[in-house]
Amino acid sequence: MAKEYSRTQRVADYLQRELAALIQHELRDPRIGMVSITGVDVSRDLGHAKVYFTALGSDSREEAADSIEALNKAAGFLRSQLSRDATMRSVPQLRFYFDTSVGQGRHLEELIRRAADADRELGLRDPDPDEGS
Repeated sequence: MAKEYSRTQRVADYLQRELAALIQHELRDPRIGMVSITGVDVSRDLGHAKVYFTALGSDSREEAADSIEALNKAAGFLRSQLSRDATMRSVPQLRFYFDTSVGQGRHLEELIRRAADADRELGLRDPDPDEGS
């Protein structure tokens, strides 16, 4: 039996797809840069949506501060564009947040790589057969 998605999940998926396209094609603010919408959380009453994004070249909130400000400033415009195409009675209020999980993933990957290299240097681990040749 197929898993049924709640209305909030369907709205979140719709917002994620549409916002990605709108930001790419409609916004002209140079502070935004290359952003990717990584997720959307919609409140149960469908009144508010937290939109999570990553920005190319930014691994922390501090580095993405300009993008956060520009996207939150453009939230009203994006909401009005969504209301034109959506069949919903009302479009949730949008609030943008920088998604730090990608930067954390890179950091953890680097730590694992360093630990594996240190193990190899100490002879605790066989050389990686994929490396070399």
